[in-house]
Amino acid sequence: MTSKTKVIQFGCGKMAETMIKYLVDHGAEVVGAIDKNPAVVGKDIGDFAGLGYKTGVKISDNAAEVFEYCDADVAVITIFSYMPEMYEFFELALKNGVNVITTCEEAIYPWNTSPMETNKLDKLAKENNVTITGSGMQDIYWINMPSLMVAGMNNIRKIKGAVSYNVEDYGLALAEAHGAGYDLNKFENEIAQAESLPSYMWNAAEGICNKMNWTIKEISQKSVPFILEEDIFSETLGRVIPAGDATGMSAVTTIKTYQGIELEVECIGKVYRDSDGDMCDWEITGEPDMIFSLSKPDTVAHTCATVVNRIPTLLSAPSGFVTADQLETPNYLTYPMHLN
Repeated sequence: MTSKTKVIQFGCGKMAETMIKYLVDHGAEVVGAIDKNPAVVGKDIGDFAGLGYKTGVKISDNAAEVFEYCDADVAVITIFSYMPEMYEFFELALKNGVNVITTCEEAIYPWNTSPMETNKLDKLAKENNVTITGSGMQDIYWINMPSLMVAGMNNIRKIKGAVSYNVEDYGLALAEAHGAGYDLNKFENEIAQAESLPSYMWNAAEGICNKMNWTIKEISQKSVPFILEEDIFSETLGRVIPAGDATGMSAVTTIKTYQGIELEVECIGKVYRDSDGDMCDWEITGEPDMIFSLSKPDTVAHTCATVVNRIPTLLSAPSGFVTADQLETPNYLTYPMHLN
């Protein structure tokens, strides 16, 4: 590619400010931006992302028009967490012949949890000779890093992982998907018993199994609320969460494989107190045992940087829905994106 990689930023919430900055830092040209929020519609992306200058590209609430008139190579889609609610946005991009990379957490490996949507998108992408993938923190740190580390072991019996992030950093949809602000009855009915909603680690664990060629025998999940003894204010919810209500949740996914290897992965998303911090911890039991972690990772920054550095491997991948475990290894972009 001899000209700059042209990008549409689809979804201009909290994370998109960092995403646009990182895209520009690595030589991409952001040619369009889309959101429905009246507070940002019409704003120049230079002002929105704090670039220090105006770009002439303004955030639009007309997605169809942006895709029709912007000659984009890739759409970075940062809106919701689950495939069914994201389908229409993916479909619009693919029908317009635009590659898709998304932070939708289920999209990291959605073949088993949303097979209908994933197969339809795979077919649509192939028909339009483009590629769609999920990426972000899960790509490197939840799938590809643990999968690489086990290459230094003689045998494996169990992989145990635990990650934590502040739901305040990702907007209202994600906070509510974790039950933040729910009373315990509502949490039980809408979160704990909602077996159709996999935790984000569920999909990452399936991605590990697919990368390692392990066949899943059993998979289960248990979600429990995080509760504080004191009130806590949530900026995202715009209100105080009373003591005794859920500030978020912990979801533990357990997988047993026919190869005899077990995975137990915990996903913690909650409204943080000042003393809380992100985590990404792994413990692998086997010969030899192995423990490694990322100390208080900046999950938003890692997510955005991974997406940006992942774009060249997306553009060189075969058409279809290609999950992160099947893409080439991403690399830090030493030179502008279109030169990698």
